[in-house]
Amino acid sequence: MIATLSSSTSVVVLVGAVFLASAVEMVEALTIVLAVGHVRGWRSALQGVAVAILALGALVGAFGPALVHVPLSTLRLVVGIVLLIFGMQWLRKAMLRSSGLKAKHDEDAIYRETVAELQAQGAPVGRDPVAFVVAFKGVFLEGLEIVITVLTLGTSAHRLGLAVIVAAIAVVLVGIVGVIVAQQLSSVPENAMKMVVGIMLVSYGTFWTGEGLHVRWPGGDTTLLVLVVFYAVVAAAFIRVLRMTHHVAQEPAHE
Repeated sequence: MIATLSSSTSVVVLVGAVFLASAVEMVEALTIVLAVGHVRGWRSALQGVAVAILALGALVGAFGPALVHVPLSTLRLVVGIVLLIFGMQWLRKAMLRSSGLKAKHDEDAIYRETVAELQAQGAPVGRDPVAFVVAFKGVFLEGLEIVITVLTLGTSAHRLGLAVIVAAIAVVLVGIVGVIVAQQLSSVPENAMKMVVGIMLVSYGTFWTGEGLHVRWPGGDTTLLVLVVFYAVVAAAFIRVLRMTHHVAQEPAHE
């Protein structure tokens, strides 16, 4: 019974982390592609997308199978450290945005900035290298984060197939919704999603770093839930402190 609960907890956290991380990155990539397609034309933009997907597929094919042969304890230690680094970065930015110390990620603003930059390049003639490069870069860089998340989480949990399927579902869903709503991607609560992903990545990173160091977690994988709750509480406390500090700093000094 305990083993089943532990396994189910691990799967739920894995699915949630992979889905949300993939969805966030897909929103950012789609924003860039939509801007490129509308301003410079769809042909070169879609070619850039296709080449980026092929490049990402080649990376998965090259490095994915190799991870299977790495000793599990070493793999989990390395993956745990990587996830801690990624998670802390996501969590730090999300907390700063929630506290008002950093501007929230605005997909509409990014769309407008991308459009302005592309329009400044002048009208395309024939094949458009600018559209190709911008679309390729956007999809490849955002997709690379999805690949890293899928490979690290999926391989360490021995559920790479599940991680790939969940990521694919997230990408397809965001793609469909994005095409339907076009520029209205700012309605996606991206900062909240990044906060959740950051908490999950840090929780997984802590858990697997401990596993790699042969720490025996009480309750097995169920400890993941405890870590998620712990980091959520810590993040909420930090946001509250940052908001209070920011509010005090903005108050005019009394003579």
